[in-house]
Amino acid sequence: MTSTTTSTVSAFLSPIDRDGLMTFAAKGRNNPGARGKNNVRTVMQGKYRSLSYVGSHEPVVVDEPPHLFGDDTAPAPGEIALSGLGGCLVVGITAVATWKQVKLSKLEVSLEADIGNPAAWGAGGAEMQPGQMGFQAIRANVLIEGDAPRDVLDEIVRQANFYSPVANTLRNPIPMTVTLAD
Repeated sequence: MTSTTTSTVSAFLSPIDRDGLMTFAAKGRNNPGARGKNNVRTVMQGKYRSLSYVGSHEPVVVDEPPHLFGDDTAPAPGEIALSGLGGCLVVGITAVATWKQVKLSKLEVSLEADIGNPAAWGAGGAEMQPGQMGFQAIRANVLIEGDAPRDVLDEIVRQANFYSPVANTLRNPIPMTVTLAD
């Protein structure tokens, strides 16, 4: 869902490099099979608090709330997953707006997901199948304002959602393996 364009815009968000975006898009058109890699190393600190190391950045801290036996020192894993989706959506919306030469003055995505853990992570809870666990529904609400009419902003959001790598990862089953390290 999008917001209407405002006429009281006092400043636009910092733009990305449109020429660089066009070069990146051309590479994709010329080699649609190209793939990159994302790498993360997660280390458990104790209880349910863990640190995920991504490149040279400060670690991403993950914890669980007290009702799930954590200390609530950081977001829960599902919240981190939603933040990845939100980040991917705003990146895509920014890219599509830049491509369409629309200047944005406001962009926010509010995410909400239905999730439960009756299986207790497989530690003696309810017997369940994979499709019954994890997010059962995700709702994203986009607040966007810029120098374009609502129908153009709506198309930007629809296109960014359609092409979002993280949204498509959540929407589509993908092969996944979890193995013991050597």
